[in-house]
Amino acid sequence: QVQLVESGGGLAQPGGSLRLSCVASGGIVGTYINIMTMGWYRQAPGQQRELVASMDSVGRTMYEDSVKGRFTISRENAKNTVYLQMNSLKPEDTAVYYCNVYGLNRNYWGQGTQVTVSS
Repeated sequence: QVQLVESGGGLAQPGGSLRLSCVASGGIVGTYINIMTMGWYRQAPGQQRELVASMDSVGRTMYEDSVKGRFTISRENAKNTVYLQMNSLKPEDTAVYYCNVYGLNRNYWGQGTQVTVSS
């Protein structure tokens, strides 16, 4: 069935970089990824899950204000993969990051990958 698998999380120092990857497979997502929006959400302890970045099927992007200029979302539809390049990391970026695919009126979620930014 539909599976979204994230990788690339871990520990980074303030000012450092990480690159997250998410590979989607199976079901309707595997077939129709090219017409779906792919994105990244994050959830810090005690906080609501929030959109970090997304890219729709024609390449339009959205970014949460605090990550603009630091994070870049990209995707390779042929690989069913979305990336999040995170530069100039700050401690407040610490959260579990979730891959999201939205299309045909449904949301699909990955299991999450922990990103910790600390000295």
